[in-house]
Amino acid sequence: MATRTACQVLQRRFASAAAAVRPPAAEVHSQRNAIFSREQARQRALHPRVEKIEVSMQGPGLDGTLLMMNKGMSTPLSCARHLTEHHVNNSVLALVDGEPWSLHQPLTHSCSLTLLTFKDSDPTLVNQTYWRSCAALLGQVLDTAFKDDFTVELLSTPEVPVTSGAFCCDVVLDPQLDSWTPSEESLRSLTRGAQQLIHQDLAWEPLEVAPSVALEVFSHSRWKQEEVEQKAALNPKGTVMLHRCGDHVLLSGGPLVARTGLCSQYEVTALHSLGRGPWGLQRRAQGLSLPLQLQAHHTVWRKLRQRAEKLVEVKEATPPAPPDSTPPPTSQ
Repeated sequence: MATRTACQVLQRRFASAAAAVRPPAAEVHSQRNAIFSREQARQRALHPRVEKIEVSMQGPGLDGTLLMMNKGMSTPLSCARHLTEHHVNNSVLALVDGEPWSLHQPLTHSCSLTLLTFKDSDPTLVNQTYWRSCAALLGQVLDTAFKDDFTVELLSTPEVPVTSGAFCCDVVLDPQLDSWTPSEESLRSLTRGAQQLIHQDLAWEPLEVAPSVALEVFSHSRWKQEEVEQKAALNPKGTVMLHRCGDHVLLSGGPLVARTGLCSQYEVTALHSLGRGPWGLQRRAQGLSLPLQLQAHHTVWRKLRQRAEKLVEVKEATPPAPPDSTPPPTSQ
């Protein structure tokens, strides 16, 4: 027991020391952006010559439509632009040969393509993607909501069903904030931050990368480096998916919707304490949102919000403890 306690103390000291030398948030964001842009440019350069692919459109009124697109350059959104303004404005996600695919992810081969919307007969996949995207937006808000003297470590964005009542994002804030209890005004401030990003209608740009690239992107986050290795180990291709929204780069567990402007009603409803973990005092931020095409009357919204305030229980493994002496992984 004494040995375990000593290890926990050393882990906390190591984590605190790492946080102390972490550069300002603006510098971290700039570095992540630069690495993302460099890798994006490298991947685009893999297709110096235009090679045509056939895209067979599927869906109401589209069956039999064949588009000639550019391999490694054209995206599902590019295909939507060859159709109608309705398809451009209302498409949320795509299916490429039956596989969920971001609207901004380049097509790599001749395929069948289905554009999905919130009003499809079976919106299950779209709703789950929307929930994941709202959680990603919440993480982005938390990452920039505090002054530079306070560190913010984004942990996981738990995959919870829409029926849970709230999307969520786990975070560890600076130890100086351990005694801080968010007020209603604090939650409203976070909500305003999210609404600003929604108003900017920013694209979620996807980029599939090798683990070495992702490790370089998250070189200042010990937890994210652990998460990169976990996701790469679970992926048969050994890669991980990054997304960029504005100047924020995140590690995603799946595709996200096309843009922040697809969100409409959006509110940060709670910030629960989960107790002290190996990385510090863990908190679970939660929120509620409805997409642009689906609005709720204020009385219905109030009931949904009350439900979204309650802690969402997530059955998952405890985050791995920070290593006590092993240096952080480096890119190859």
